[in-house]
Amino acid sequence: MDYRQKRKLSFITIGLTFLLSGIEYAVILPTIWRYLQLLEAPPYFLGLGLSAFSFSGLVSGPVFGHWSDKTRTTKTIILFSNVFEIVGNFMYFMGYSKWLLLSSRLVAGIGAGAGSSIFGFLTRTTLPDERARVFAAVMACRQAGLLIGPAFNIFLRLCDFKLGPFIVNKYTSPGLFMCGMWLLMQFAVMGLYWDIPPLDSFAEQQMPLREVRGEEDEPLMSLEDDDRTAVADSYGSLNPEQTETTLSSQIPPSPPDSPPPDTSDPFENFSASREFLREEVVVLLTAQFITLFNQTALETMVTPLTQKYFGFGELGNSVMYSLCGVEVIAGFFLVRWLSRVLEDRVVLAVGLLICSGACVWCLIFLANPQGGLGFELFEFIIGVFLQLLGLPFVAVSQVSLFSKVTAEKTQGFSQGVRRSVGGLATILGPLWAGGLIGNLYVMLGMMMLLLTLIMIMMVLSYEKLVEPPRVEHAQDSENGG
Repeated sequence: MDYRQKRKLSFITIGLTFLLSGIEYAVILPTIWRYLQLLEAPPYFLGLGLSAFSFSGLVSGPVFGHWSDKTRTTKTIILFSNVFEIVGNFMYFMGYSKWLLLSSRLVAGIGAGAGSSIFGFLTRTTLPDERARVFAAVMACRQAGLLIGPAFNIFLRLCDFKLGPFIVNKYTSPGLFMCGMWLLMQFAVMGLYWDIPPLDSFAEQQMPLREVRGEEDEPLMSLEDDDRTAVADSYGSLNPEQTETTLSSQIPPSPPDSPPPDTSDPFENFSASREFLREEVVVLLTAQFITLFNQTALETMVTPLTQKYFGFGELGNSVMYSLCGVEVIAGFFLVRWLSRVLEDRVVLAVGLLICSGACVWCLIFLANPQGGLGFELFEFIIGVFLQLLGLPFVAVSQVSLFSKVTAEKTQGFSQGVRRSVGGLATILGPLWAGGLIGNLYVMLGMMMLLLTLIMIMMVLSYEKLVEPPRVEHAQDSENGG
């Protein structure tokens, strides 16, 4: 099997991994609130349950990322992390008490830490000009999981039988279902995933050719348009294979199946303060924190809010999350189109503006809904629509910029730090919202304050939020002797 085939299968496996993570979130979130109520858990346990998953991912992310940077392998890490997903979801299925349920999300969250290793792998095995497209495709796979996940819930809610000493019902069945799915994923990783060597030398070989052709030549623009079409097709069909087929066509013929021996330590001259305390990195990490804090706070608020004002049950919430998934994937279409004419920092600014508008809308109309049921539902739909519309803008632009302003050799650890910052946000967001469901003015007011802060930071640091051309220039000078 040659390099392109291994790369293609590995990327498909990564897409399936993120697809499962989205499905897991989508089948558990609509039911966990009532599940906890049946276990006689107090309301704040909803925030604790959602935060527990993020907390363990926050701790495990940098560890897995450091592991992958040191060893330049990710297959073992993914197999190891999936064990925690399997065990955690089985614990969720058992559900004897609220504490076991809380522990199950804590254990499953450890498996989510492998995402930092995966993003490091993607950075090392993609060329700079295709990296944003690959990241966007991976994110779209997770959103596809969020889209199709509620469809599984429609069938899982019909479960009502016993499996040995365990009761299988609409609340416990999501845990059993995801346990089986992650178990199947183990076999997929073992058979389809390869620790292929990085593309460092091949990126350098291709750079002079692109300089000769010129980055503004028509053929290059045509290639990028084709790539966008392929990615768009993959979003629409929820098939990551189509995306990888087109992307792999840019890769030169097969390199050696195994990387040359490299005994150098990627952390030999590494300085965390020098890497992460630069102005542009701080802004991107702050944007990551604030947007995820606000997103998870609103997600925590939504289920109790729909139950209180609209009488939504498990089915209603599942349909709502499915429609939200459609919007987010459509948002990725829009971001892909805008990325042809706008810089990453402009896309990030647009996303933050949309999120700010969403927060203002929620503060005005959702903190104290007025009018009849129809008008209140309209206000709710507009607030959710605006919030979800801003997410693809912020997500794609800040991940793309972050991968380019941080060192490639320690990308696994850097991505772990970035995901840990996001994990901290997804811990504090549900905790903040869970304790203030009855006082939305305070909850939404803090979110608006945070968005104002990141907008000010971005304005002051706007000139530094660019894809550094010095990286490409350095490679060109090396190739040119």
